Amino acid sequence: MAERSFLKEVEQLKVPAGTVFRGEGILAVTKALLEAGVGYVTGYQGSPISHLMDVLSDAQPILKELGVYFEPAASEAAAAAALAASVNYPVRGAVTWKSTVGTNVASDALANLSSGGVLGGALIIVGEDYGEGSSIMQERTHAFAMKSQMWLLDPQPNLPAIVKAVHDGFELSEATNTPVMLELRIRSCHLHGSFVTQENRRPAYTLKQALENPRRDVNRIVLPPASFLHEKEKIEQRWPAAVKFIQEHQLNDFVEGDGSLDDVGIILLGGMANNTLRALMQLDLADLFGDSRVPLYILNVAYPLVEEEVLRFCAGKRAVLMVEEGQPDYHEQHLNTILARHGVRTAVHGKDVLPMGGDYTVDVLRKGLRAFFGQNQPAALERDVSVSISRRKDTPASAPSAEAQATTQAAAEVPEMAAAIGKLLPPRPPGLCVGCPERPIFSAYKLVEEELGVHHVSSDIGCHLFQIMPPFNIGATTMGYGLGASSASAFNAGEQLGAAKKAVAFMGDGGFWHNGLTSGIGNAVFNRQNNVFVIVDNNYSAATGGQDIPSSRNTNPNRSTMHPIERAVRGVGVTWVRLVDRTYDVDRMRQALHDALTSTDPGPKVVIAQSECMLNRQRREKPLVKAAIKRGERVLKERFGVDASVCSGDHACMRLSGCPSLTLAPSGDALKPDPVASVDEACVACGHCGEVADAAVLCPSFYKAHKVNNPTKWDVWISGLRASAVGWLQRRREREREQRQLYAPTIDEVRA
Repeated sequence: MAERSFLKEVEQLKVPAGTVFRGEGILAVTKALLEAGVGYVTGYQGSPISHLMDVLSDAQPILKELGVYFEPAASEAAAAAALAASVNYPVRGAVTWKSTVGTNVASDALANLSSGGVLGGALIIVGEDYGEGSSIMQERTHAFAMKSQMWLLDPQPNLPAIVKAVHDGFELSEATNTPVMLELRIRSCHLHGSFVTQENRRPAYTLKQALENPRRDVNRIVLPPASFLHEKEKIEQRWPAAVKFIQEHQLNDFVEGDGSLDDVGIILLGGMANNTLRALMQLDLADLFGDSRVPLYILNVAYPLVEEEVLRFCAGKRAVLMVEEGQPDYHEQHLNTILARHGVRTAVHGKDVLPMGGDYTVDVLRKGLRAFFGQNQPAALERDVSVSISRRKDTPASAPSAEAQATTQAAAEVPEMAAAIGKLLPPRPPGLCVGCPERPIFSAYKLVEEELGVHHVSSDIGCHLFQIMPPFNIGATTMGYGLGASSASAFNAGEQLGAAKKAVAFMGDGGFWHNGLTSGIGNAVFNRQNNVFVIVDNNYSAATGGQDIPSSRNTNPNRSTMHPIERAVRGVGVTWVRLVDRTYDVDRMRQALHDALTSTDPGPKVVIAQSECMLNRQRREKPLVKAAIKRGERVLKERFGVDASVCSGDHACMRLSGCPSLTLAPSGDALKPDPVASVDEACVACGHCGEVADAAVLCPSFYKAHKVNNPTKWDVWISGLRASAVGWLQRRREREREQRQLYAPTIDEVRA
């Protein structure tokens, strides 16, 4: 069950040629694939292109109608290997995943694919997860393109450019017998816009034809002596063919400027176009419609660079600015090499005026551009008004208005205001969702830790990685998706060295099926490891959007599910396995972890902690509950609360759970000045806070309340009875309080 359904949106994929298509970037990519006659598509979900996999999944009836095969791959390596279908057959294939982590996983297959080359078009659509919205290490795909000699497209962030890049990518791949990478940055995947459609095309050559007419070419297989010839072929044939195709089809864009600033220019990657134009607009060097006063060379093809185009753009210019995020500065170095090789004296600026790393936001680019023009063309800044809406080209220049000056002053104050607010606001680290079934696992582990001491813990990629943050502070390392178990391997030496403690490793069910079963659990069995492995099984690949995996416990009409993780680990030889099928039972979870850490049995110890992801559970149950209420059926909703008069203020429930729905509130009692625990409206009644408090200090302050929708007559009668009883008790307590006040001695009497 994915976090979002595109069943309604994918109907647009059927529209005829000439229709104005409106939607998100990922929908535009899917439409472009169908227009390009793709034969097969596969990939692995991951931000920022998770929803592209969901779109393809929801569009399966349309894909089947066109003869297009789609499947979600077990990993990025599996997806990349599927492109082997395009090596010997002229069938177009596309794969997708999150980069650079996904490209890391797929790099072996990609290197072989690129070495031997392809006959059909092979397009690799990667979500370039770089910048302030990223959740991974700050690396870029560019290095992989250079390493394996694959061409890299970086289209401008608008739908027509993205759609064109898909078409160009297939054609460039076939013209050069080389796989092509198409990177979609975070801001490109979900931007909205429109483009004019072409007709959907059935594959010109189908997988059915390939199966019925098998071919082989030993020269495409990466074995000596062919592998030595592949490198020569890349340099002497494929590269020149790519350069020729890029020039003839004008894949890169040139903006001439207004003629007043021809002695300087800006070279930028296509994905940087929107932010760069916005920054130029704030310097009054461009307008809202993309017209720049400064000459621009926009690299929709990030790799390879075309020397002839670089030389043409730099001719007669004193200086150019290379706008390229991240480090190393691949493009800046390459530009300097090209210009020096041809004796061109144009100065290349880049990381001297722009940050070496980090997200190139509009504010960052504006400062860098100001510095560049200040050094090389100060006159360009004389018309700087720094207003949020620039003039159109036909509007005469004038002095900044009072309103514009006020806007400029306010903009200058924004960084200072942000810094001041940052000092007042507390840090907000990432954490688990309200009701997350993974939270009690780590609460239980902390309780075991209090008894058995601190152990080394290797973590993995996924929601469960948040256990490294407060209030748990558990994990020590994370090395990759499904590699939690493997990253604890070296600590198996502790048994040989006589160490008293075992190492612990966590991984999720998504990571388990992605990589962990073989490289983690299978490897642990083979090497007779004594470590403890905790597999967090929440039914889905939850961190990437709730997609189904082999162990999902729901029926998927297109996939085979309901394959238990326990059976898989026993199948590779694990004998010590404990399954906790309700992680909210903190006592049971604690006992399983305690048994694993104290067991003297040989071999790896595996604890499978199993409960459904609360987000997916809510997505599944809320529509059903809403429909039942609408039908007039009796529906019971649970809520938890804290009795302020009973709460001791110990707050163990927060220290050991960290649930966002738990907060502090005044006690309402003058004799209890410290705040007490309180449950806010976000509570989903998972019961974890009460159970962990009970497991820790036997806290009786938690209570469960029930809200009854469409109550029966019995419910109404019972509610009235309870209200009467509670009212009588409240009135009695009030009378006793009044009597105590009536007979209480005065201060003078006490002093006497």
